[in-house]
Amino acid sequence: MRDAMWIYAAFILLWSEAWSQITVDRHTTFKIGSDADLTCSDKTVNETIYVIWKIDLKYKDCEISFSNDGQSLDSCNDGKSLQSTSSDESYLHIPNFSDADVGIYKCDTAYKGGGETYKIDVSITVPPTISAWLERKDNMVVAVCKAERGKPAASITWSHMENLTAGEPVIDSKGFFTVESRLEFLEGMNPENLSCVIRHPYWREEQIFVPKHRKAGYDPWLALLIVPIIVLLTGLLCYFAQKKLMLRRCQQSNTSPSKSPPTEDVEEVEPYASYVQRVNSIYNSSADLFT
Repeated sequence: MRDAMWIYAAFILLWSEAWSQITVDRHTTFKIGSDADLTCSDKTVNETIYVIWKIDLKYKDCEISFSNDGQSLDSCNDGKSLQSTSSDESYLHIPNFSDADVGIYKCDTAYKGGGETYKIDVSITVPPTISAWLERKDNMVVAVCKAERGKPAASITWSHMENLTAGEPVIDSKGFFTVESRLEFLEGMNPENLSCVIRHPYWREEQIFVPKHRKAGYDPWLALLIVPIIVLLTGLLCYFAQKKLMLRRCQQSNTSPSKSPPTEDVEEVEPYASYVQRVNSIYNSSADLFT
């Protein structure tokens, strides 16, 4: 079906002598989670002969197209679709824009009397996670302002700019940026009125933070280390306690049979001893009668 569409398009190009072709390169960006719409012509659907979107993404290449003879194609299968406006103009709709939708979108469209080719570099805007705090370093107080995993990189400024250390943006494997800025104060200087200003294209207004000393608390990484150690020690204690109990039972079972026979012998001997005493008393009585 795709080959047939290209043959159809080539036939139209050869057939029209007055054909005019427009090529446009542009860049656009969308906020994460938003619905994105891309257009490559202001012609109506009835005027359009065909529209072909070739999409080169990070993780795949796919194509979405249609022609006025009823043929259509969608090899993306990820929610993208061709739709039309209230004025019957065609556009590509991308719902819930995410990092997986970033890439190059090339649109070829033909209409009666001409055609247009658009190459659109589509990127994403992701707000960073921001934080600010005060920490001690030798005889100084250090104010830290941090914007993590944003796209593009955020901009950080301070209300005081003395002794400023602005780190270079660090990009991770997925293309997100982390920026950290540190401001050092000598002992005795008051950072109470200090504020950190973070700007990013995702926000309409700048974000202002006043860094404070971090509250003492447990380190989550330390907790992750301590818990397995406690579990291991508990398991070892249970193991040795069970071994000790089993050993004690074995010792008791080995010593109890040796003590039981004397008790049984005493019980058996006592009746015999009383019988002997009675026989002796009878014998003595008989002897007295004959004397």
